Amino acid sequence: MSLWNTPARDLDRYIEMYLLPDTTFRTEVRSAVDTISSFLKNRCFRDTGKSVRVTKVVKGGSSGKGTALRGCSDADLIVFLSDFKSYQDQINRRKEFIGEIKKRLEECERDQDRMFKVKIEVNRRDNPRGLSFRMKSKKIDHWVDFDVLPAFDVLGEVTKDFTPNPQVYIKLLGESCNGGEFSTCFTELQKFFLKQRCTKLKSLIRLVKHWYKMCKDKMDQLPPQYALELLTVYAWEHGSKETDFNTAQGFQTVLYLIQNYRKLMVYWTINYDFQNVIIGEYLKSQLKKPRPVILDPADPTGDVGGGSRESRRCWDKLAQEAYRWSSAPCLQNWDGSRVQPWNVPVEQTLEGRKGCP
Repeated sequence: MSLWNTPARDLDRYIEMYLLPDTTFRTEVRSAVDTISSFLKNRCFRDTGKSVRVTKVVKGGSSGKGTALRGCSDADLIVFLSDFKSYQDQINRRKEFIGEIKKRLEECERDQDRMFKVKIEVNRRDNPRGLSFRMKSKKIDHWVDFDVLPAFDVLGEVTKDFTPNPQVYIKLLGESCNGGEFSTCFTELQKFFLKQRCTKLKSLIRLVKHWYKMCKDKMDQLPPQYALELLTVYAWEHGSKETDFNTAQGFQTVLYLIQNYRKLMVYWTINYDFQNVIIGEYLKSQLKKPRPVILDPADPTGDVGGGSRESRRCWDKLAQEAYRWSSAPCLQNWDGSRVQPWNVPVEQTLEGRKGCP
């Protein structure tokens, strides 16, 4: 069944049948992640003669946030290293540690039966930010793709109700040259922002991601997928907030926001806000940038809207597709009328607002 022709009333069933990962798949991917995480913590730097220690390994990406699509077997593993003492260390020394991880994984390739009883293929191409490889166990008949990314452990232990010290962001603003370049340091905050959401909202995010993938098959150079995930949360927060809502209406609202990308100003004050003068002034400058502005709720330097001229061309292509889909059969009521979006503002006021997942 195609999404386009699915009746609006059956969208929940469509998500359940075609988009939710099955239990067996989730279990095997989790096992693969645990295997690699254990290797990174306990074996990777054991015999190097260095004092480097892996303080923690965090699963990021859609798998870590609980919004993975069926059949999408990829996982980001953020490796926090004790030797990184600053954001700049992450840039200056990551090549050294990526090289060591690659060396150890290649040893596993040559000695697979003794190590994990898995098949591993390391990507031979250079990636300045991390290491890509594939792993296949005897229990699953396809590969799991991994990206391992070394990061500076600026947050330390992160719990459910954790709020970063403002100095974390003040230091970030002092060292960051390119927006979002240290977003991996805040992976746990990104995870908490999405993972604690209600089940149906995460299903809506899956639907939007599925639609985005279909758009990507037709067009190149689209806005980042993470921007659409954040827009979906924003649509729900301002339009519904109910744990049981109309999925077609939620989908239509996201398409409405995309079509109005030239006005978008979206941000949260969960992890950072305007109270600190330095952070507040920086936020105001971020929010005055050309639209669309969509700030990463974990990293104020990360504007995933990206209002540059090139970025706006990408949004324009996606907006045209969103307009076409807004009258699709999957967004029509039983009488043929169009499902209406929630009443959601396309821009927030500059004062900011407190919120919680």
